[in-house]
Order: sequence, then C-alpha cells, then structure tokens
Amino acid sequence: MSALKEMSNRPPLSRQQKAAIVVRFLMQEGADIDLSTLPEPLQAALPQEIANLRLIDRETLADVVTEFASELDSIGIAAKGGLGEALQLLDGKITRDTAKRLRQDAGVRLFEDPWPRIRALPNDELIPLLDQETVEVAAVILSKLPVPKAAGILSNLPGDRARRISFAISMTDAVTPIAVDRIGQVILAQIDNRPERAFAERPEDRIAAILTAADDRLREDVLNGLRDSEPELAQRVEQAIFTFDLIPTRIAANDIPKALKTADVGDLTHAMAYAQTNGQTQITEFILDNLPKRMRASIEEELQTIDTIAPKQGSAAQTRVVGSIQNQISSGDITLIHPDPD
Repeated sequence: MSALKEMSNRPPLSRQQKAAIVVRFLMQEGADIDLSTLPEPLQAALPQEIANLRLIDRETLADVVTEFASELDSIGIAAKGGLGEALQLLDGKITRDTAKRLRQDAGVRLFEDPWPRIRALPNDELIPLLDQETVEVAAVILSKLPVPKAAGILSNLPGDRARRISFAISMTDAVTPIAVDRIGQVILAQIDNRPERAFAERPEDRIAAILTAADDRLREDVLNGLRDSEPELAQRVEQAIFTFDLIPTRIAANDIPKALKTADVGDLTHAMAYAQTNGQTQITEFILDNLPKRMRASIEEELQTIDTIAPKQGSAAQTRVVGSIQNQISSGDITLIHPDPD
C-alpha cells in the first residue's frame, strides 16, 4: 500500500523520465535500440534516468507509451544528422562551391564523417594527397581504406616509401580516434579546397575515349601528331585508349563473358571475321577460348560461312563491340588491365 501511495503522490514525469521509461520498456520487450546517434550528454544521462525509475505502475507505463506512440504517429518526416547528412542528401543537386562554403561556415571542426568521401576517391587522386603527408599520417590514411584499395596505392608508391609506410602501419595501435578524425578532416579540407573542374575525367581519358570511337586512320593520325608534339601526353593517351585489337592485353581471360554479354552476336562475329582477314587470328582465338561453349560453337559455325568482309563493315562492327565493352567498364562489371609503360 505504501508503494502505491508513493506512486500516486509522484510529481509529473519529465521528458527525460518518459524517455527512460520508453527505452527500458522497449529493451525489456527485446527491441534492439541503437542509442549511439544520440548526443553524448543524452547518452550519459539516460542510464542514470533508467536507474532512478524504481517502480512504475501499469497505468503510468500505459500513459507514457501511448503518448510516445501518438508522437510517432504525428511525425511526417524526420531529419537527422544535421548539416552533414543534409549535404549528402543534396549531393549533386547543389554546386560544389555552395557545399564547400557551407562546410567552411560550420567551423574548423567539420560536421561529417570524412572517411566515406576519402574512400570514394580514385587511387590516382589519393596518391598525390599521400605524397604530401608524413609516413605516419599516410599509414593512418591507408589503415582507414579497404584492403584492396590500400594495396593498390602501395603498389604505385616508390619502393622505399611503401616499405616505410607499411612499417608505420604496425605502429598505429596507439593512435586515438580523435587523431584519426583530425587527420580525416584535414584531408577532407584539402579535397574541398581544390578548384572545381569542368570535366570529371582526365584530359588523356577524354582524348582516348574519342579516339577509341574513331576509325583506325584518324586514330593513328592523331596519335602520330601527339607523339611528335606532346610525347608524354601521347604515352598517357595510348595507355588509356582501348580498341578491338587490345582485347587480349587489356581484358582478363575470365572477364571475357562479362565484357561481351551485351555485345550483339552479329557484330561480334563480323568483328572477329574482320580480325581474321587482317591477320589478327590471335584476337579471335583469345575470345573464342574464353566464351561459354554453346556461344563459342555458334560463332565458330557462323565464322565458317563468312569468306570476306568489307573493311568498312568490319571496322564498324569492331567499334560497336568495343562500345559495348566500354559500357561494362563504366558500370564496374569489369576493369581494364593497365599496360606496362615500358
């Protein structure tokens, strides 16, 4: 009786007490609640509020839960994460300059986790950033990247620096989360301070894409001109360019079925027939050796019926096949093998 009398004389519950009741009730019912997104002061206060609950009568519990359910039902939309999540939501919908200014206006300590954006950077953009940092900082950055990405970056660094960074990674056990966060924020600031580019692709990639779609004569004329006037650019373009005759050296054998899955079978047959008439039988053999058996048998049968093929028709077929392969590359289904510069 004394406990019931004490409950009836209890003052109205605060919002913090109601929150503690709801959390305790949900956890008692087996709900998996993630409270890590709450501000740290609230995370610290919640256990104390739960500890102070003592006895809660059924009527009070029902009133608090009903009020909580009513508030949930009245919510039409919920925004969380502050300005950082809002900018991620609007990524691509506002200009980079506007997003950059909002980040800078937020103060020195930025409001978003920097590492997802850093991980999304291509290796050729991360490597120059690593070159500007000490070995210890570079080790922290690599430790935050996926293992395949970190390995790819290390393989493109000078041997001595790669070895020193690898050793420094073994010394990162003592690095605190705050230090890792600060390093990420500094790298993010460097990314945001770069001038905005009109084109996402590198110049050599854009030239290579255009030359890939061009006919053989134009492609060779342009490359010869670049070799004479801009030999370094010509080398980068040749490394990025992709044509039908490069299939055996730029596409892994086990990627051939995926690379050609959207290619028209008629185009592929004519492209291979044209390669044979040009003395490039090794290309045809490479493709046939790595196709599914049924598809290989069908194409081999068609090839036997083709005696000659006009250069214009064969070249156009090869261009269309290369275009379908490029679609697979763009979608991430396959990746090109990068040729040795030597």
